[in-house]
Parts: sequence; structure tokens; C-alpha cells
Amino acid sequence: MKKWLLLSLTCVAPAALGHLPESAVEACQGLISGASCSIDHSSGQCFNLSESQSLVCVPDKLDIARAPIQERANGRPPARKHRVVQSEGLQYKVPADRDPITSSQIKVTIEGPWRVIEANGISLHKTGAFPNSGNPNEIETQLYKYRVPAAPKVAKKSTPVTLQNFGIGINGVPFDPSAAEWYLGNRGLWRYEALSGAVPLGVDDNYAHVQPNGAYHYHGLPTGLLTRLHVTPQQHSPLIGWAADGFPIYALYGYGDGMSGESGIVKMHSSYRVKSGPRPKGSKQPGGYYDGTFVADYEYVEGAGSLDECNGRFVRTPDFPQGTYAYFLTEEWPIIPRCYKGTPSKDFRRGPAMGRSQPPRRRFG
Repeated sequence: MKKWLLLSLTCVAPAALGHLPESAVEACQGLISGASCSIDHSSGQCFNLSESQSLVCVPDKLDIARAPIQERANGRPPARKHRVVQSEGLQYKVPADRDPITSSQIKVTIEGPWRVIEANGISLHKTGAFPNSGNPNEIETQLYKYRVPAAPKVAKKSTPVTLQNFGIGINGVPFDPSAAEWYLGNRGLWRYEALSGAVPLGVDDNYAHVQPNGAYHYHGLPTGLLTRLHVTPQQHSPLIGWAADGFPIYALYGYGDGMSGESGIVKMHSSYRVKSGPRPKGSKQPGGYYDGTFVADYEYVEGAGSLDECNGRFVRTPDFPQGTYAYFLTEEWPIIPRCYKGTPSKDFRRGPAMGRSQPPRRRFG
């Protein structure tokens, strides 16, 4: 007997609600969103209908024509509309005084060319109270399984980090720098910076909060994790996590000369700066002055800091004495890198197996 998935499409007209078989996911394996597919002798299109972004074959007979065209392209609920154009930075964090809901579980293995990371997404450190006034979601255990290259290579060009996890901490909690919040709700250039304070997201002392599927994730420096790992200015940062392209992630401190352990410990600095002057002004442009409210308020200035455009550099570290490319979390924007130097795993692009199907819900930060 087939198992059936109930898909409640919040961004689609009521007539579009329906039941789809599990084979709807299989029909879109290896395809992209919007591609044609076939299910039970019916033609359809592949859409992202879940928080984990798994593609699902939606038969043409399901009427999605009345959904706003920009939103139905990926089966997404409409974005919230915001009008804030200036901000003063994050003014309040929820105290991280709550014990983890269960024990943290993570397993890292090497399987052929892959480093396989399996985790339940629960930190060892304390978190804030969720739900809270800025975030309505409860922390829940996850069923993460990511594959990243065990021997990553630098690609010919960098790849931007979109609305996806940049990587995962050694504690099994993802790094997710982007917020799904745009000026006037128009998905495009004017996306709000998650930690600008312009949009309340209910982040805790670890600069983390929770997605609708219960996934606790970091938007900034993972304070609790860094404390547990004893990150200090006196020594090179320990390994913090793995990026989706397989390169290691460190935080704050490294060698002055990245390739020499004899060069002393220095703080790593981003090479991004806030642009100067006014923003474009118009019907869909925010106007105002560049101040870090939006991601587009920042620009990369080569050589302005110690790191490249992806907040990384080539280094020798205690973990990689022969040398590697590595990313660093920094105190300055972008904090968590916004591009990949290597080729990111598709597991991060479409999301890991979450262990349960979910109706599409607005991504929360």
C-alpha cells in the first residue's frame, strides 16, 4: 500500500490542495525546480514544497495558476513586507539560559570521496527560550545527513551562498547566514541582513534561532560553541565546523602568516565594508543611506582585511599541517561567509533529509 503525503500549500489557492504519493519525490530526483516530470501517468512540474527544499512532482491537474507567479515558482509562501530602511544593529538577544532538549548526537565518517556528517541538530551549550516574542518556533531534533568532499578543491570561481546552510558546526548545528526577509517582500537585491536589527528574529545569545521545522541554527558567532571549544587569542582557533564544499571552518584567530605557525596569533578581519552614500530610491528601492541594514549595503574591498571575498585564506593549521583553504568566522560582517571557494555539496543546496515531510512554511530568518 502506498504511503501518501498531505501537502498543504499555503501560498496556493485552496483548489490546489491535494494528496501526492511518495513517488512524487522520486519523480524529481536529479531534476531542477520547474522541470517537467511524470507521476502515475500524469504530467507535472517539479517544485520545492517543503522546508527541506526537496523537489516534488506536482501534477498539472493541481491548479496553482492562481498563486503569485514569483512565489509559486518554488512553491514558496509569500515573503513578509517590511519598510524599514535604517537600523542601529541588534539591540536585544534572548538569554541563553535553557538546557538542551536532549543530548547532542553527531557522527562524522569518511565514505569513499565523502566526509559524511550525521547529526540531530541539538547543541551541547544552552540556548534561548523558544518560542519567544521574535520567533514562534520550538527547537526539535533533526535527522541531518550531509556529504561534503573529503578532499575539497578550490573551484575556478566562487559560488554565492543563497538561502541555505553554509555549513555545519562540529556540534551538529548548522551555520545559516541569510534571512528570508526583503524590502516590501520583493525577493531580490534588497534582502535584510539577519543581524542588522531591522527585522526582529528572536535570536539568542548564540546569535541563533529556530526554523518552522524546529531546526536551531546560527546566524552569527556561535558564542556557546566557541566557549566550549576554548577559543582564545592565545592560540590558533580549533576546528569549528565544515563548510558545504568540504573546507574547514575556524573562528576569529589564526596565524599572522597563514602558512607559518611561527608567525604569531592574530585576529582575522573581514575585507568587507559598508558602502558610503545614499541607496537608490524609487518605487521598489529603499532609499536612505547605506548602513548595514541590507546585505547589499556591503562591498568587498580587496586587501582591506586579512581574508578574501569568501572570508577565507590558505593556511596551515594544527588540523592541516600540510596546508588547506579554510574559512574564518569573524566579528565583522559577513561573520559567516557568504560564498564558497569550492563546490558546495548538493545536500546543502536542497537540504538534508529531515526525517519528516513538512508543508511549505515561511522560512524564518
